[in-house]
Amino acid sequence: MTTEEATAYAPEQPARLLWAQHAPEVYKAMVRLDAAARQGLDPKLLELVKIRASQLNHCAFCLDMHTKDALAAGESVERIVQLGAWEESKHFYTEKELAALALTEAVTVLTDGFVPDEVYEHAAKHFEEPELAQLIAAITVINAWNRFGVTCRMAPGHYEAGQHR
Repeated sequence: MTTEEATAYAPEQPARLLWAQHAPEVYKAMVRLDAAARQGLDPKLLELVKIRASQLNHCAFCLDMHTKDALAAGESVERIVQLGAWEESKHFYTEKELAALALTEAVTVLTDGFVPDEVYEHAAKHFEEPELAQLIAAITVINAWNRFGVTCRMAPGHYEAGQHR
């Protein structure tokens, strides 16, 4: 085996389905819903939430997109890297961000069928009701995007920051 063969990357898998092309009205509605959900939210916080949900949902396409958008918004590499272990890396985040991350996990992973009262109440202490409503909407929207991305196996690596705004 040559050195070149040993360091060659695996081939990119094509998407299973270019769903936006086949369901353009759904795609346009999702874009509008995404724009409405982001209203009034701090762009860095929003990207942290989107990255964390995408990590939990294993959506490589959305991880690529939102990591690049977070960096473009001024987020640090260190805080992005630590998101996968945010509970052990709390000192990288504000209390408000920690509340948003906990809520993101609770909404994304509904293994018990509900969002625990303590998680919701903690978030409610750090967000005024209108901002909390927007945060819940943003978490819900990224989860929907993740499901399109994972189901259709959208390929990461081609997104440029700000491309879909």
